[in-house]
Amino acid sequence: MTIKDFDILVASEKHVDFAQQITIEMAESAKARGTGIAQRSPEYVANKMLEGKAVIAFHKDGTWAGFCYIETWSHGDFVANSGLIVNPIFRKVGLANAIKHEVFKLSRSKYPDAKIFGLTTGLAVMKINSELGYEPVTYSELTQDEDFWKGCRSCVNYDILMSKERKNCMCTAMLYDPAEKQKHKEDKFKEISHKATLLERIENALKLRSTKIITILGISALLHKLFDN
Repeated sequence: MTIKDFDILVASEKHVDFAQQITIEMAESAKARGTGIAQRSPEYVANKMLEGKAVIAFHKDGTWAGFCYIETWSHGDFVANSGLIVNPIFRKVGLANAIKHEVFKLSRSKYPDAKIFGLTTGLAVMKINSELGYEPVTYSELTQDEDFWKGCRSCVNYDILMSKERKNCMCTAMLYDPAEKQKHKEDKFKEISHKATLLERIENALKLRSTKIITILGISALLHKLFDN
């Protein structure tokens, strides 16, 4: 079995019947890891599908294989790719990675200027996030939208979060900032342009030097010819 055996697509009204199966697997996965995630109801997940803010994966035989959805906060200034889950029978084939990449693309398409962030305890998710350009940040750099933090109430670590005044918890915060990425690209372009300009100046200087040497050699040859005569 390879990743080519799966279809990953934007979820729609055609997939709402899978919402309950998805939420059950989310809860079971959190229980198995011994770490908490904010629980979501089947209605919440179904609504994400209806809004076109989720991706869903299926095996070629039609079996549900994975899911992830988009949440927006602070009037769309922040976006989270949440609820990543893979059907246990299809794990270890790279499906989580593929789903994360697809939901990231969907997020960038729908909210090109938004900062994309995540809170996770999973090393595998952290690795995928790093590949996508996320960077570890403090909780203070995340959305301060109260509705976001209310979503953590169903997490088993909520008391820890609140005891630390929402400054840190068991999860690692990671952020993709498109403005910062754009600035990095512009700085890189300026650096390359500067190096190209410097190289061009060096090449022109060498050409000028070569021209001078050739001219001097030509004059020298002419003088030799005149004196020889």
